[in-house]
Amino acid sequence: MLMGEYHHNIDEKSRLIIPSKFRSELGDKIIITKGLDKCLFIYSLEEWNKIMQKVSKLQFTKKNVRAFERAFIGGASTIEFDKQGRINITSPLVHYANITKECVIIGVNERLEIWDASEFEKYMKENEESLDLITEDIFDNPYEA
Repeated sequence: MLMGEYHHNIDEKSRLIIPSKFRSELGDKIIITKGLDKCLFIYSLEEWNKIMQKVSKLQFTKKNVRAFERAFIGGASTIEFDKQGRINITSPLVHYANITKECVIIGVNERLEIWDASEFEKYMKENEESLDLITEDIFDNPYEA
């Protein structure tokens, strides 16, 4: 399980250090793609393959499926860590997530999320008041076992 929050700066060549704790859990090759809420998602190859198995069962004739596949799969890249533990983030992904300099890297169960620090702060402030309601809704569902 990936968890924790770290802050690192992206350099002028769009390289970002991923904490060693995460690198050891993810493996040598990872998948990076457009995430939800204007952040980037990083998956291990194993987790990515699980998602792709689910996606392969979706009906491509549905407009929403095609839109999802274009954004999520079309924007994805397989990348490796360099000797310093950095990844190189493509300019379309940097632009998508509005990454400027300081980044927040968070472990969220099976994936990492990379946020521009100001975007993350804004997102957290906008959602902090509803966290209690969200938590109640998720954990108090009488239909879940």
